[in-house]
Amino acid sequence: MMASSSAPGIELIDTQESRCWQDELSDLVTDPAELIQLLQLDPRNLPKALQAASGFSLRVPRPFVRRMRCGDPEDPLLLQVLPGADELKKVPGFSADPLEEAEANPLPGVVHKYHGRLLLITAGQCAVNCRYCFRREFPYGDNHLTRRQSLAALDYIRARTELREVILSGGDPLVMSDRQLAWLTDELAEIPHVDKLRIHSRLPIVAPSRVNQKMLDWFTGSRLKPVLVLHCNHANEIDSEVRESLQKLRSAGVTLLNQAVLLKGVNDSREALGALSEALFAAGVLPYYLHQLDRVNGAAHFEVSDAKALELIEHLRQQLPGYLVPKLVREIPGVPSKSPIVAEHN
Repeated sequence: MMASSSAPGIELIDTQESRCWQDELSDLVTDPAELIQLLQLDPRNLPKALQAASGFSLRVPRPFVRRMRCGDPEDPLLLQVLPGADELKKVPGFSADPLEEAEANPLPGVVHKYHGRLLLITAGQCAVNCRYCFRREFPYGDNHLTRRQSLAALDYIRARTELREVILSGGDPLVMSDRQLAWLTDELAEIPHVDKLRIHSRLPIVAPSRVNQKMLDWFTGSRLKPVLVLHCNHANEIDSEVRESLQKLRSAGVTLLNQAVLLKGVNDSREALGALSEALFAAGVLPYYLHQLDRVNGAAHFEVSDAKALELIEHLRQQLPGYLVPKLVREIPGVPSKSPIVAEHN
């Protein structure tokens, strides 16, 4: 069965939708000078910030900026988004494609690495540019799903009956319009062997107004089981607006999970990780993965040793119930699943 030829083109704005979240995404902070001024930081850091931003731009929604502490250059939310001098260093072992996704990219917009599931690059941009992003050099220009590429991707999924789950990723899939996402969800729901729709998104955290009724309608309105994997690294990212949006998702029947990245200076302490797990659970989200950093160019200053990561996880096991302890993992190119990081026993 071929997909409908009436597929809408990729679009970020739908004039029939509430414009609240679109307005927020059209009013991002993109100038390091503005961010430094808003947070009353030392302007002497600006030249290096501008230099780093020329290679990987600054993008951060204002609701996320409002959760940062003024005057604190070590704020854990700020460190995730402000370009800095450390990004300009070339470090051995760090590369443009640390997960070798080019080897698992059979069609534009399709990343097929694991049995039973695949990933669709449904958008080529995010609402926020995290400085440690493993896709900061990903060739989105060759991989975002145009109308023709969407149809080819759907045919690829139909032809592989072992696929049970489709993951929408990017970029961030929720920067797309609800109209486009509803069309894609309807097409996936017509494929008998697909029964789960998973979305990986940071938007409900950085711009919680994105969780609107139209989103809930298409995400929960088909036979596909909806799963949303959030990306939250620090408890300070969760405020009352975020909790309200997550409650809407839970009430609509969405399974909510979180994957964090272990980041030096951001969450590499017992206190930070414990508070994150508790804050997530209070908001109705289960900790899922704690990733060791993918070794992408420009992110070496965030790396935490495996020894320290294991120490932190062991502390969480001793202090928290098991369901609040995320799995410590790394992704290794060519390995057919996430790889657990475990202590070696002599």
